[in-house]
Amino acid sequence: MNLADLLSRTAVTHGTRIAVELGDRSLTYAELDTLAGRVAALLTARGVAPGDRVAVMLPNLLEFPALYYGTLRAGAVVVPMNPLFKAREIAHYLNDSGAVLLFAHESAVGAATAGTAGSAATVVPIGPGSLTDLLAAHPVPMQARTSGEHDTAVILYTSGTTGVAKGAELTHANLVRNAEIITKSLFRLSPEDILLGCLPLFHTFGQTCAMNAAVTAGARLTLMPRFDPVLALQTIQQRQVTVFEGVPTMYAAMLAAHAQQPGSYDASSLRLCASGGASLPVEVLHGFEAAFGCPVLEGFGMSETSPVASFNHPDRPRKAGSIGTPIEGVELCLIDEKDGVGELCVRGHNVMKGYWGRPEATAETVLDGWLRTGDLATVDDDGYYFIVDRKKDMIIRGGFNVYPREIEEVLYEHPAVAEAAVIGIPHPALGQEVAAAVALLPGAEVTPDDLREFVREQVAPYKYPREVWLLDALPKGATGKILKREIATPGS
Repeated sequence: MNLADLLSRTAVTHGTRIAVELGDRSLTYAELDTLAGRVAALLTARGVAPGDRVAVMLPNLLEFPALYYGTLRAGAVVVPMNPLFKAREIAHYLNDSGAVLLFAHESAVGAATAGTAGSAATVVPIGPGSLTDLLAAHPVPMQARTSGEHDTAVILYTSGTTGVAKGAELTHANLVRNAEIITKSLFRLSPEDILLGCLPLFHTFGQTCAMNAAVTAGARLTLMPRFDPVLALQTIQQRQVTVFEGVPTMYAAMLAAHAQQPGSYDASSLRLCASGGASLPVEVLHGFEAAFGCPVLEGFGMSETSPVASFNHPDRPRKAGSIGTPIEGVELCLIDEKDGVGELCVRGHNVMKGYWGRPEATAETVLDGWLRTGDLATVDDDGYYFIVDRKKDMIIRGGFNVYPREIEEVLYEHPAVAEAAVIGIPHPALGQEVAAAVALLPGAEVTPDDLREFVREQVAPYKYPREVWLLDALPKGATGKILKREIATPGS
């Protein structure tokens, strides 16, 4: 088994179909498969052996899938990296993984070169035409090396919200099975589908749910190197996109763009939207569906689960605000329950092999095959799970538990609010106080006192945020997920 076999199989049956496109450039499945084979030949000629780690630090460009599948085809392990990383972050990824090669976008070569100091990695710059030049001496595609199903295919580093980033080892079996289930059961993709690839391919969501799933189905992937809500809506209309995948902030931004220019964007080609990466506010879900007439199905996943673990399946009733039910071959359960809330755990074919080089961290996270997610959840009588909050995000105010997501849902109901994040701040008597950072919709006017009162009227007295402050925008990670740890509090 080799994850790259997904591409080779599709190239045989759908070779003339467009696999990936960006602007006026595109690659058919036959062309992408040939490129991947030539990349494998290049790597082998450079001494890259099976099991070696090869880092790929690119935005969403046509070269990404060629390098990704080419690395796998050579029997090596892909280490995807954010092209916005600085030298310090690059050094950690390279030294921790022991990568021998780093394909870096030309805009990041300076940081990449600085980050490789003291590591075993060699930097290979990638810009317009450079891959063609690199492959000139390797015209004959290499056949895929056979890998064991439990061999590591990709090392995906976690965000490191609780410390240093750890590399989740995902096997060929993990990723192939997840892509196949997404394709056949969850998104029900066909070669006629067109997916909008605005999620970063170096991130687990975009990599598996967009790139690997599209390749499995023989569908077309339309890339966006950087998400822009107006450009996304224009692309959906112009390219007749049928499947959109995004994180909650993307849905909120597209909804805001629609509100500014109602009726300007035709999204009637969409048949399915999928949300993940964080909890989608119910108000945003309903607003998006009303504006664009397409159902949004929410699911749950993380780097350690390849990523999809649960989903609102298209053939079952959907429950707004729920992450749905487990996908085929996967089990969910709650542990350490209190008042119906417990930590969500996952077991199945999608659970990672472990954290690269960190057996202690692996043992703490995976117990008897069950992966502890760190998310607090509830489950209803129908078996649908609902994320309450991150275990570490829960606020304990004077002995009472406050779940930030509940308060954020209320804030999103306010017509002036574009983005909201609720956090706990130190309090000398209560331990923690509830606080909220809010970004407003363009042209909206509201005061922190107004927002505080709006929430106070709808929740118990200990829950509403005593501190509310307005920001132009909330800090976000590569996928658009709000980074609460980077929110600056007033006076900090």
